[in-house]
Amino acid sequence: MKKVIGIIGLGIIGGSLAASAKQKTAHTVLGFDTDANTMRAALGGGAIDAALTPDRYRECDMIIIALYPAAAARVLQDIAPDLHRGAVVVDCCGIKRDICRLGAELAEKYGFSFVGGHPMAGRECWGFQAATAQLFDGASMIITPRVGEDEALVSRVGNFFLEIGFGKITRVTAEDHDRIIACTSQLAHVLSSSYIRSETAAEHEGLSAGSFKDMTRVAALNDVMWSEIFLMNKDNLLSEIDGLIRHLSEYRDAIAGNEREKLKEMMRDSTHKRALYFHNKMI
Repeated sequence: MKKVIGIIGLGIIGGSLAASAKQKTAHTVLGFDTDANTMRAALGGGAIDAALTPDRYRECDMIIIALYPAAAARVLQDIAPDLHRGAVVVDCCGIKRDICRLGAELAEKYGFSFVGGHPMAGRECWGFQAATAQLFDGASMIITPRVGEDEALVSRVGNFFLEIGFGKITRVTAEDHDRIIACTSQLAHVLSSSYIRSETAAEHEGLSAGSFKDMTRVAALNDVMWSEIFLMNKDNLLSEIDGLIRHLSEYRDAIAGNEREKLKEMMRDSTHKRALYFHNKMI
């Protein structure tokens, strides 16, 4: 069934969602971004059918908010009174607890439905100019519905994201999302950013293979977004950083003490864990 999809925020995530929906579905796509150049590019390039203005909020069957967490919360509060009963709002924030609590409160008050979301895809650049209709092909879309949420609604939301190219829907609580993502995403960015700040890194040319490039891939950071995410999920992220420091200290102590067998034991353990986590039989 053809629907009206509204997207607020047309950066790499929102712009790619718009482009994907336009290219792969028959839905009408309305979009809004505060940047006038972005709006011109989105309209001129066919990523959206028309601008999403406040007078058109009630037309939308689904509104996706693709903004940084604090801005997403402000926008959600602003648009909530203007949504029609039965509309679905999905956010795309990289942390879920605060926005899901707010979404649940506003949904109950105004009669719409809210489902937290987090598209697990990205690039080492950002902004609408980096958006592509293929960004989410085969990617995982995390959704964080409330406990006891209507299953038909959850399925409808999941099916939309599968329709625009996602390969998998991962369902988890907001609390577990923030705890796990602190390790799988946020810690990786902290580590990569710290690693490339070594003075030796500047001398890498001709003296590095794939490891240096792999380790620094996510060191190209959108400082505005990531600093906000780090601080809003600091309880979980600090726990992961403390764990990393502990593991690094174990390596330091073993190297300082010439404990070769201890080093081999730790390496065998990490090799086994990676094989286990990625279902790789070559241990």
